[in-house]
Amino acid sequence: MVLRTLRSQSTESSRGHIRVLGAADGADLDGLFGQNRDAFCVIQERVERGVLGSVSGGGQLWGWYTRAGLESAIHVGANVAPIKTTRAARRAFADQLGRMGRHSSAIVGDKAEVLELWDLLAGQWGPARDVCHDQPLLRMVGAPRVAADSLVRRATVDQLGILFPASVAMFEEEVGVSPIADGREDAYRARVLAAIRAGRVYARVRHGKVLFKAEVGAVSAHSCQIQGVWVDPSLRGTGMAAPGMAAVVEAAVREHAPSVSLYANRHNAPALRTYARVGFEQVGTFATILF
Repeated sequence: MVLRTLRSQSTESSRGHIRVLGAADGADLDGLFGQNRDAFCVIQERVERGVLGSVSGGGQLWGWYTRAGLESAIHVGANVAPIKTTRAARRAFADQLGRMGRHSSAIVGDKAEVLELWDLLAGQWGPARDVCHDQPLLRMVGAPRVAADSLVRRATVDQLGILFPASVAMFEEEVGVSPIADGREDAYRARVLAAIRAGRVYARVRHGKVLFKAEVGAVSAHSCQIQGVWVDPSLRGTGMAAPGMAAVVEAAVREHAPSVSLYANRHNAPALRTYARVGFEQVGTFATILF
C-alpha cells in the first residue's frame, strides 16, 4: 500500500517534512483549497468521501509541513494531482514518488506545478505517452448564454448499450488510447454504468442513437466538473454542442453543485469556441502528463 511505503521511509528535510493527511487535517487542507474550488473539485470530492487517512483505492493525500504549518499537498492515486505546491514541496514530493516508482496513470493539475513535477520525475517515471502542456481551466459564469437543448436528458440504465460505445469513442479521441484495451472492457463498462446510476450522464438520443453526451465527472459541495463531452461525428459543426452544453450546465447547477467547470486542450479550438458561447471563462491553466 502507498501508506505503508511512505511511512517506512524518511520524509523529512531541513525545510519541512511530508506526512499522510488524516481526518484531523481537513481544516488545514480546506485552507489550501482557498477560493479556487474549481481547480480542486476532483480532490475535494474524494476528501468529502473520506479519503483522508484512508488506505482504500481512493488514493492518499500527502501534506508538506513547515514551521508555518501545512504549506502544500498532493493527491497520490490513479492520478497524481498537486495542490498549491511550493518549489520545496515539489522537490520533496518528487523525491518520494521517484523512490516509490510509478503507480499512477497521469499527473494533472496547475500547469507550472505539473510540468516542474514532471521535470523532476521524468528520469524515474518516463517516458510519458503524451504531454498536454496547455489546457485552459474554464468556469461557467452566470446563466448559459444560449438556449438549452430541451432534448438533452439524464441518461437511464437501459441506455447503457448505446452510451457505452459513445463513451469509448470519446475516450479514444481525447486520450489517444482505448479504455477497453488489454481486457479492461468490463471495468470501463462498470464505470459508465456507475456514472449513469449516479445521475451524472446526460445525453440527447434519437432513434436509439446518441447524438450528444456529457458527464458530470466530479461533484463536491462547492463545485462540479464536466467531462466526456462528445458529439456524433456526423453532426459536428451543426450547432448541436452549445445548446447541449447549456442543458448540461443547467442540470449540473440544479442537481449537483453551484459552480460548474471543465478543462480542455488548447488545440481543440472548436470545443473552446463552443464553451465560450455557452458562457465559460478561463480561470486557470492545467497540464496533464499521460502514461
